[in-house]
Amino acid sequence: MNAFICPLCSTSFSTENNTQICQNNHHFDIAKEGYLNLLPVQAKSSKNPGDNKEMMQARRAFLNSDGYLPMAQKLCELVQQKLSEQSAPHILDLGCGEGYYTHLLEKGLSPQAYISALDISKVAIRYAAKRYKNINFCVASAYDVPLSDHSLDALIRIYAPSLDSELQRLIKPGAYLFTVTPAPRHLFQLREKIYTHVNEHVSSHNAPAGFQKIQSVNVNYMLSIEAEQTLKDLIQMTPFAWKFNEQKMQTLLDEKKWEIECDFNIEIYQKEF
Repeated sequence: MNAFICPLCSTSFSTENNTQICQNNHHFDIAKEGYLNLLPVQAKSSKNPGDNKEMMQARRAFLNSDGYLPMAQKLCELVQQKLSEQSAPHILDLGCGEGYYTHLLEKGLSPQAYISALDISKVAIRYAAKRYKNINFCVASAYDVPLSDHSLDALIRIYAPSLDSELQRLIKPGAYLFTVTPAPRHLFQLREKIYTHVNEHVSSHNAPAGFQKIQSVNVNYMLSIEAEQTLKDLIQMTPFAWKFNEQKMQTLLDEKKWEIECDFNIEIYQKEF
């Protein structure tokens, strides 16, 4: 099964040798790692859109240390609860990066579940597809998702941007949207090292048009970091990495052991019937 559709004309694919061919004869080669690149050249804002290689490598290393595992486990638990009565749900991880969360979701769901995942970063998708063979990865934009209308039983959005109109188009009536965003105290101790006055995160949890919020869960815990490289990876994957000059970084590293608060909001929305 290939749930992806042609990004140029929105028709379905058939497979011929190692190529996906749509009904209007547009061709897309399957990469040796197993993913599809469905990001048209005209949709690229740069030669290599998405996170740069350094940020991606830092995020991969930090996530592999399981620093965010408590949040990931809670998210997986919530997804499993909502989809427990479905034998073969179709799920999309929107903005999946290197596939860390996608893989954890896949492990906890029915073997018949069909999991699609996309990111605009080709480097990230290449790594994800090489490592996780049971997930259907593609390079694509979150603003123009190459999937059919009303084809999803659940959409997962962790930090990723999106358009309400795309969420409405993709998710079946009565199906679910799961979002993860930073809560007020997220990485507070790191931000204290940067700013004279630290403001808590303020995030909007208004339901996207056409959806109703049905559950909100906060995940808060203290993360103990003893490895200097793990701390560097965490900083490098954050938006405020560039604010750490050499002096601030050295002052932080001199502490040798770090206790950092992790604070997430998981919101569950149901699409209106």
